[in-house]
Amino acid sequence: MINMIQAVIMGLLQGITELFPISSLGHSVILPKLFAWNLDQKAPEFLNFLIATHLATAIVLFFFFLRDWIEIAKGLGRSIRDRKVAPSDTYAKLGWLLVIGTVPAGIIGLVLEKPIRNLFGSPLIAAAFLMINGIVLFAAERLRTRESRRSARPVTATASDAEIATLTWKRALVIGTAQAAALIPGVSRSGSSMVGGLLSGLNNENAARFSFLLATPIIGAAALLKLPELFAPSMADERGVFLVGALCAGVAAWFATKFLLRFFETKTLRPFAIYCVLGGAIYFVLMLFMG
Repeated sequence: MINMIQAVIMGLLQGITELFPISSLGHSVILPKLFAWNLDQKAPEFLNFLIATHLATAIVLFFFFLRDWIEIAKGLGRSIRDRKVAPSDTYAKLGWLLVIGTVPAGIIGLVLEKPIRNLFGSPLIAAAFLMINGIVLFAAERLRTRESRRSARPVTATASDAEIATLTWKRALVIGTAQAAALIPGVSRSGSSMVGGLLSGLNNENAARFSFLLATPIIGAAALLKLPELFAPSMADERGVFLVGALCAGVAAWFATKFLLRFFETKTLRPFAIYCVLGGAIYFVLMLFMG
């Protein structure tokens, strides 16, 4: 169903767009139509290919932030052992914020999986939501207050984690709920969670960091739930393509994460907002003409 060249292109695209706030699912729906690839985007093979690339992205994110995850695991362990979260325990706080932030997308994903899957075959809908995604990014940058935290930017990962850990559980829940919007093709998961982080008082750098940490369990869990489908006998002929796509997605995700963490030290979401609005409009018009 998907040839090797398509697998390379789609894998690289997924690894980049999953972390850039421009919607990986939206581009995965639009690109095959734009290139006139004869793919059935509702077929199990196509959906399983996306699962393989998402799993690779989650694995890369986990190892990229491995030191954080080790400290988070220790912090959660301490809080469970002591039956409380110490005020000075940054990683225990951060761990529980991530747990709380993961819950909304997990529940919404399980409940609405089938209705949302029907949107995968509609490039027009994906292009329209890509424009909406851009408008939301613009609005978040415009509406958020430019508090003193922005000028006093953390310079170490530990300082960033301490800053993120000041979020309340209600804020984490809001950010997690915002992330769930990315179940719609065209709406960016990282963009949605970053917008939630910005509106919760984080600067761009820390909003991106929290977004990437939050992505790991939700993307990984969603992919692992579908993992048996990748190894079903009916998928035997597609596994080579799945592997190639996953490897490309993993490499792209690693470099995308490094680039974005450095990018957001001094830049904002505006370039991505401009791309989503203009790109979404262009894709929408092209989809209309292509039928």
